[in-house]
Amino acid sequence: MIGNLSVHGVRVPGGFATTAQAYWDFLDANDLRGRIREQITAWREGTDLAEAGEAIRGMIGSAELPPHLVDALTSAYRQLGDRVRRGDPDVAVRSSATAEDLPEASFAGQQETFLNVTGESALLEACKHCYASLFTDRAISYREHHGFDHLKVALSIGVQEMVRSDQAGAGVMFTLDTDSGFPRVVLINASWGLGESVVAGKVDPDQYLVFKPLLECSELVPVISKQVGRKQSKIIYGRCGGEPTATVPTTEQEQASFVLGDDEILQLARWATLIEQHYGRPMDIEWAKDGRGELAVVQARPETVHARREASTLRSYRLTTRGTRLVSGLAIGDAIAAGTVCNLRSAEEIDRFEYGSVLVTGATDPDWEPIMKRAAAIVTDRGGRTSHAAIVSRELGVPAVIGTGNATSTLSEGQQITVCCAEGEHGARVRGASWLRRA
Repeated sequence: MIGNLSVHGVRVPGGFATTAQAYWDFLDANDLRGRIREQITAWREGTDLAEAGEAIRGMIGSAELPPHLVDALTSAYRQLGDRVRRGDPDVAVRSSATAEDLPEASFAGQQETFLNVTGESALLEACKHCYASLFTDRAISYREHHGFDHLKVALSIGVQEMVRSDQAGAGVMFTLDTDSGFPRVVLINASWGLGESVVAGKVDPDQYLVFKPLLECSELVPVISKQVGRKQSKIIYGRCGGEPTATVPTTEQEQASFVLGDDEILQLARWATLIEQHYGRPMDIEWAKDGRGELAVVQARPETVHARREASTLRSYRLTTRGTRLVSGLAIGDAIAAGTVCNLRSAEEIDRFEYGSVLVTGATDPDWEPIMKRAAAIVTDRGGRTSHAAIVSRELGVPAVIGTGNATSTLSEGQQITVCCAEGEHGARVRGASWLRRA
């Protein structure tokens, strides 16, 4: 991809990748296959998933990378340093499982990414953490649910020069409308700092919508809409000797300003269209902008929600009576649901959640998915249309109201509410008890 797209001006940070075979070599060098299978069998026979997963991750964490892999990684890292003229370049270490991001395997993000990794020893540890992330509780249950053999799924690791988006901004773009599936637009979300704040739904990002068919018309600016987000915080590099990244509040000026100008919006949209044409399918793309204003694409994977969707009976929803409006936000989906509020601060409170309740929380990440699958509807304080909460809600067909700003402080535990996403993209409302009708 890099070679084909660089001809067209698409900038991708330099780096290197390990093969899936390197993962198998690591397991075999430490006799881990049989021990992993024993833990999976024990879980199926009644052992707690958290206990089995922790045991597998512990085995991987205490194992040694085989010498040939250590040599290959350190050599490639030094060569990268030579190319960027830095002895110990800052890198992002990204996981890619062999079954991840296939259309039939809909949930991306099951494995971990580690940002701002510096030095050879830190790189080697990050690689082992990537291997271990193949056996997080959520990854194990996901593969089991979808019928993947745990020992037939391998993991490749991408090591990529960091783009200093902590000095500018980053985000996500899709080559279709994420709600309707309309294929002739590019949807871009953007926020200040590293892109994890957008992916994880930690902020309400800027949103830009671009009309693809007019991208090559130099006389026009085919930006259909621009919406400034609250962008309450940003992720930056951590202090030397501490955590690799840190979350800090944004200034009032940053919150009120757009991250991207029109020229940058159009450049990203053109790149997104080229990537879509290269793969021949709609794409989910992460991008970053450094302190010098240079844009780059850091990750691209197939879009998975509409790729799996088949034509079916059209359902419409409408309220027959209306209660008091409680909170508002972005509508995800077009359905209406009612239920009892379960206001959770952490995914660790899963035991409190009753099937069919309305999940109310600040934001979600993959740890929340077991709860989200049981929810009648989802309401969050933060997030945009490309956040984790939005993507998973679409996959599950669960109505959601995203980025309300105040749901967790406004909606009370046990309160009966109706979540309405049937009044347009920005018409999402959470109301007191109402009557609804399906057509």
